[in-house]
Amino acid sequence: GVDLQVCTSKNPTCCTKKMEERYQTAAKQDIQQVLQTSSATLKFLISRNAAAFQETFEMLIRLAENYTSTLFCNAYRNMAADATVHVQEFFTDVGLFLLGTDVSTEEFVNRFFDTLFPVVYNHVINPGPTDISLEYAECLRVARRDIRPFGNVPKKAIGQMGRALLASRTFLQALNLGIEVINTTDHLRFSKDCSRALLRMQYCPHCQGLTLSKPCMGYCLNILRGCLADVAEVDLHWRSYIQSLEELSRAMSGAHDIEHVLLNFHSLVNDALVQAWTNGPQLSEQVKKMCGPPVRKPKESPGCSFDQNKDNQRLKMFSRDSEETLSNRRKEFISHLRLYRAFYGGLADQLCGNELAAADGVPCWNGEDVVRSYTHHVVGSGIKAQSANPEVKVKGTDPVISQIIDKLKHVIQV
Repeated sequence: GVDLQVCTSKNPTCCTKKMEERYQTAAKQDIQQVLQTSSATLKFLISRNAAAFQETFEMLIRLAENYTSTLFCNAYRNMAADATVHVQEFFTDVGLFLLGTDVSTEEFVNRFFDTLFPVVYNHVINPGPTDISLEYAECLRVARRDIRPFGNVPKKAIGQMGRALLASRTFLQALNLGIEVINTTDHLRFSKDCSRALLRMQYCPHCQGLTLSKPCMGYCLNILRGCLADVAEVDLHWRSYIQSLEELSRAMSGAHDIEHVLLNFHSLVNDALVQAWTNGPQLSEQVKKMCGPPVRKPKESPGCSFDQNKDNQRLKMFSRDSEETLSNRRKEFISHLRLYRAFYGGLADQLCGNELAAADGVPCWNGEDVVRSYTHHVVGSGIKAQSANPEVKVKGTDPVISQIIDKLKHVIQV
C-alpha cells in the first residue's frame, strides 16, 4: 500500500492503488445515488403535477372550443361553417401561448375578432343572396378596429385572457424549472478534493478491515457540507421560489381563473354578436364609407360541420368537477410542496442523519481511525462557512449551480 493516494495509514492495509481507484468511483456513485433518492419524492411531486395541470389546461381548451363552436351551430347556424375555422385558429393560439410560444394574447384575441367581422357582416349585418368577395372581406377585416362592431367585448376578452393565460403559463413554466433544478442538483460534478474526502469517509476504513464502522456525525457533516456547499446556496432562492408559487396559485382563482375565463369565452362571443346585430344599420353605413358598397360572389355556405356529440359527454363530466378540482389540486400541491421549503438548506444534515453517519455514542470513523467521538470543529452550511472546514477545501461556486440560481431568480421575478 505504499502507492496509495488517499487511504494511507500507519496500520497494514488490504488495499492496492487499483482498489483505491475503484473505491473512488464507487464513493462518487454512492453519493449521487443518495442524492437522487433523497430528492425522488420531491421530483415526483412536481413532475406529476406539471403533467396533470398541462393535461387539464388542454382539456379546458378543447371544452371551451366546443362551447364556442356549439354556440354558432345552435344560435347562428348560417355562419357556423365560416366561423368554426376562426374558432379553431383562436384556440390553437391559446394552446401555443400556454406552452410558452412567443405570441401575445392581445394579438390573437384581436385577430379572432378581425376575422369574425367579415363573417358577421356577410350573414347578420348585411346578408344577401350571395357572399361578399375576398377583397371586400379583407377590407372589413382591416377596418374592424376602427368601426368597433363588437363594442367593448374584444377589449374585455383581451383583459381576461391576458391575465388568466399568463398566470397559468407562468405556473407551468415554474413547475418545469423546479424539475430542472432538481435534475441539476441530482447530477453534481464533485471537485477532486471533495471526491477524495468522500473516498476517505466511506471506503478508506475498508482498507483497514473496518467494514462495519460508519463515519462520525461531525465528520460526515463537514465532508457533505463541503461537497454540497454550492447546493446550499440554492436554499434561499428555493424558499422564495416556493413562496412565489404559493402567491401565484392564490392569485389564479376567481376572475383570473383560467377555467372561468376559457369556459365563458363563448358568452363573450355571443355578447359581441348581439351587439353587432343590434347596431346593424349604423354599422352598414360605416362599412359603406370605409369599404364602399358590398362586392358579392356566388354563395357557398354549407351548414354546420362541427360534430357536437363527439367529445361532449366526456368533456361535460370533466367540466362539472373541474372547477373545484383545479383550485383544490393547486392548493393540495402547494401544501405538499411547502414541506420541501428547507430541502436544500438541510440536505447534508438529512443525508448524514438518515443513513451515512454512525448513531450517537457508537464508536465511529474520523478519517484516520475508529474513535469515541469526532473532535474537530464542525462548520455550517453554504460556501462562506467552508473556509474553516478541516476536511474539504472549497473553491468558488460551480457555474452550473450559479446558472440554475439565475433561472430561479428570473422565474421569481416573473
